[in-house]
Formats: sequence, C-alpha cells, structure tokens
Amino acid sequence: MALTPDDVVTKQFQHVRFKDGFDPDEVDDFLDEVVLEWRKALDENAELKAKLAAYESGEKAAPAAGPAPVAAAAPVAAPAAGEGAPAAATAGIIELAQRLHDEHVAEGKAQRDQLIAEAKSQAAKILADAEQRQREETARLDRERNVLESKISELHTFERDYRAQLRSYIEGQLRDLDEGGPSADSASAQ
Repeated sequence: MALTPDDVVTKQFQHVRFKDGFDPDEVDDFLDEVVLEWRKALDENAELKAKLAAYESGEKAAPAAGPAPVAAAAPVAAPAAGEGAPAAATAGIIELAQRLHDEHVAEGKAQRDQLIAEAKSQAAKILADAEQRQREETARLDRERNVLESKISELHTFERDYRAQLRSYIEGQLRDLDEGGPSADSASAQ
C-alpha cells in the first residue's frame, strides 16, 4: 500500500468498547506502515541526492576535460552531455557496486580460508591429543599386563613349589607310618 500524507490525515481508528482510546494493535499496524513508507522515501531521497551529486560532478568534469572547439557547437554538446550524465552516473554506481561486491567476495574468501585453516589446526590438535592419549593408555595397559603376567608367573611357581612341598610332606608322613607301623603294633600287643 502506497502511503500518502492524506492517508495519515484521514486515517480513522475504531474505538474499543469499555476503554477510552483506539485499538492499540490497529494503531501499531498503521504506524508500522508509516515507518516503512517513510524509510522508502528517505532511501529514495538519499539515492536521488547521490545521483544529483554524480550528475553535477559529471557536468563540472566535462568542461574541465577540454575546451569546446567551437562556441556554436557548445549548445549542441551540452544536451548530449546532459543525456550521458545519467548513464555515466549509472555506470559509476554499477562500478561501485561491482567493486563492493568484489571486496565482499574477497573478504568472504579470506574469512573462509581462515576458518578452514583454524578448523584444520583444531582438527590436527584434537587428533594429536587423541593419539597421545592412546599411546599413554596403551603404555599403561602394557605395564598392567606385564605386572599381571609377572603375578601369574609367581603364582605358577608358588603352586609348583607348594605341590612339591606337599608331596614331600605326605610322602614323609607315609614313610613314617610305614616305618613306625610294625613297631607301634608290637609295642601295643605286648
């Protein structure tokens, strides 16, 4: 909706029942429209001022470029310069927009490259940390395994020694029984 000053003057708000004043939502919506139209007008005004300044600088630059060869040709050249000035201003605006675009693209590429470099650096650091933790954990587990294997070896040695001692003790007891058996029987028989 194109907003005109007459729209602002003639705008009628509905009264709300049981309250004094206007419907706040309706007033807010209308003010939003006013603000949008006002911003459009300000933007258009700024654009026109820029075009006028470019046009005026184009007119001032044209005579400075060189003297007119013939005085009678000057009036004919002036409308041509006047017609070309908006095109020159438009070309200048396009050139400026292209330059800004190129700068933004270059800035974006530089930022992209920086982010990629930071991400690669961070990934390399995370990978190095993970590899270091893996080496430390592997070394710790190897130490634990060596300790456990040593304990198992000690237990096997203890078992062999214990079995040998137990066998020799039992065999000694059996020998004592075999040797002491008849003399003990004869002593009790008498």
